[in-house]
Amino acid sequence: MMSENELFSIKETSEKAGLSEDTIRYYEKIGLLPRAERKVNRHRVYRPEDILTMKLITCLKKTGMSLEEMKPYLQMSMDSDLADFPEEREMLVNHRKKVEAQIASLQQVVDFIDEKLHKRSMFPDECPITGENQMSVLEKKNIFS
Repeated sequence: MMSENELFSIKETSEKAGLSEDTIRYYEKIGLLPRAERKVNRHRVYRPEDILTMKLITCLKKTGMSLEEMKPYLQMSMDSDLADFPEEREMLVNHRKKVEAQIASLQQVVDFIDEKLHKRSMFPDECPITGENQMSVLEKKNIFS
């Protein structure tokens, strides 16, 4: 368990947050994370709340949210109520709708594959998949990584 006053090196932080040291430095450089505090020897040190922020970034990234899109959420304090931030809440609702549309597109792909397996034929009368090049869009967003 981490105590509030505990400080961690970048190596320890990297292990606890599940991010590489280079990624942590990059997130600081682009303003996603605040600049790390420094010890007298200029080595970075991090607090438990920094690690929680890094874990939030990792989760938001897994939703397909861009680093730029997540910045407003990282400005909020840990105890902020999303209801007090109507613009950010609306952005999150819109992001959810985008993810739901991706799920629907992927479901069409699964249904098509299931139909091919069931009919044991690769030749459809027409293609029932309405989205454009489903997989390449998702691969670009790193959904599967």
